[in-house]
Amino acid sequence: MFDLAGRTALVTGAGQNTGAGIARALAGRGALVLVNDLAAERAAAVADEITADGGRATPLPFDVTDLDAVTRAITISGPVDIVVNNAGNGGAEQMRPTPFRDMDPADWESPIEVNLRGVMNCCHAAINPMVERGWGRIITISSGAGASGVGIGVAPYSAGKGGGLGFMRSFALENAAFGVTANSIALGLMDNVGSSDVTAHLATSVPCKRLGSPDDVGALCVYLASDDAGWITAQTINLNGGSVTS
Repeated sequence: MFDLAGRTALVTGAGQNTGAGIARALAGRGALVLVNDLAAERAAAVADEITADGGRATPLPFDVTDLDAVTRAITISGPVDIVVNNAGNGGAEQMRPTPFRDMDPADWESPIEVNLRGVMNCCHAAINPMVERGWGRIITISSGAGASGVGIGVAPYSAGKGGGLGFMRSFALENAAFGVTANSIALGLMDNVGSSDVTAHLATSVPCKRLGSPDDVGALCVYLASDDAGWITAQTINLNGGSVTS
């Protein structure tokens, strides 16, 4: 079940945290994983870790916002069966609760470029060979912020993630008849820093009483990337410990 042997998977933003967990999970099921990150050293470190554990992985650094770079990387790497759009950017205001009315327009650029254009670039570069082969899996890692307001200071981030969700639904319907599925995972509160007083406090707001882990996301990606998930497409799956149910 969920055997990915013989498949090649590209995971963007896989040099750390959730992306690294997704890459490890896909490799653990037999996929050759192309480990992307903007920082070449991070991509190489994760690829080396996967290889040391007996998996197959190759570092593939590029900027997801550069369509030419994305297209070159995917073309050189050969057919890609699975794309996980994990690369994300919260923008300069991520840690500063500045109302949108007071933001510098320059701070809007990165959240839109990475969270929306980056997804579109990777999908555009990968889709035609998938259609020709009659099989493909595309998964976009999004956020609950893309579907609902989450507070002051994240409007550009929400716009980028929400745009990605809308794009994926339409993109999925365009390609459903060709054996290609496309789904989004909307994440809740994630633990990317390890145990601390802050994470313990945040966990009290989650019905499951813990934050999400990279392994949680990797497990769902393995399923959505498999043959077993061939009738699931155009969906947004909330992965959040029960924080959002609809």
